[in-house]
Amino acid sequence: MTTTPTTAPGTRPVRPRRSNLAVPGSSQKMIDKARTLPVDQVFLDLEDACAPLAKPDARKTIVASLNEGGWGDRIRVVRVNDWTTHWTYRDVVEVVEGAGANLDALMLPKVQSAEQVVALDLLLTQIETTMGYEVGRIGIEAQIENARGLIAVDAIAKASPRVETIIFGPADFMASINMKSLVVGEQPPGYDVGDAYHHILMSILMAARANDKQAVDGPYLAIKDVDGFRRVAGRSAALGFDGKWVLHPGQIDAANEVFNPRQEDYDHAENILDAYGWFTSAAGGARGAAMLGDEMIDEASRKMALVIAGKGRAGGMTRTDVWTPPES
Repeated sequence: MTTTPTTAPGTRPVRPRRSNLAVPGSSQKMIDKARTLPVDQVFLDLEDACAPLAKPDARKTIVASLNEGGWGDRIRVVRVNDWTTHWTYRDVVEVVEGAGANLDALMLPKVQSAEQVVALDLLLTQIETTMGYEVGRIGIEAQIENARGLIAVDAIAKASPRVETIIFGPADFMASINMKSLVVGEQPPGYDVGDAYHHILMSILMAARANDKQAVDGPYLAIKDVDGFRRVAGRSAALGFDGKWVLHPGQIDAANEVFNPRQEDYDHAENILDAYGWFTSAAGGARGAAMLGDEMIDEASRKMALVIAGKGRAGGMTRTDVWTPPES
């Protein structure tokens, strides 16, 4: 199945997603608290964190909360129910018609095929056109939570130019493949629990990077074990992931710290953006590729630098090294 792109490839906004806070869409108290927390993204949940009988009222609570504002620079996302359920179309229609102007992205859980993403894209386009919204502005976050989704992850990443992130959902994934719970004390001697997820994480990361998307790791359920959270977050950050879900305020500082770039990486990213901007200008010779020291930089370099610089800026980092144009 194919669809006409709703935005040109490569034009999605680059948004830092170091910390992604899950908030039940049925809890006004938790939604209000989320507005005060130092996270990059808040997603209001209509799926697992919302009981079936509470979903209709939760949609109304989410719409009112998004329109009320007070979110600052946080990315505003709503996780709808998965495409195989009877709730999803009402989730999308009510939330986007009611608060589409104040919504950055929809998260689609348990994605199993590219066709499900295409269907969501088409529904969004219809609503945006009807409501007079900018077509294609609202992004899609695709959550991989089962074997079918992992096998199709590259096609899912390519399915729509709206796709901004690919997310790993560990708990449902474990259930879908009948993986035993591997916690400290239960794994075989010499076995690192991280080994169980390495193939999954790398598959998601490769699909994301091959298609210029971000990769986000899912939740760490032991919310009081901050050291454990930091260890697991450090694993996905070392692989190259952009951020991780947080389920409790106690996990936020660790997520922001772990996924912040190193100072030298942040400085280098900002210098790439400055240098590339100058070299592609008339004053710099309108070049598509140039040298920054011993490194060749081009449009691909700029895209990578935007992600790193965005993380650093979100973390309040300041530059210690500033590039200056060569003298004419």
